[in-house]
Amino acid sequence: MTITDPSGPRRSPYVDPVKWLATIIQLIGYGLTGLGITPWNIWAFFVGIILWFAVGVMWKDKAIMVVHLGAFASLMGGYLTAS
Repeated sequence: MTITDPSGPRRSPYVDPVKWLATIIQLIGYGLTGLGITPWNIWAFFVGIILWFAVGVMWKDKAIMVVHLGAFASLMGGYLTAS
């Protein structure tokens, strides 16, 4: 089994900025959740999830894509059923 290094030749120049932007937005979402600021926390999480999914696409990393599809589905399900 070969482990693919994300810093290899197929790496997009956009990966690092998108990855860090997604991370910062996710952290903002956690902070908003801790402060009880809704629904802004949910929107921050949606943006972070979409950006991390894009990183998975750029890296062709199915695990990152699957976990963020699952996170998106879970968050969307909760958002749509919330009263």
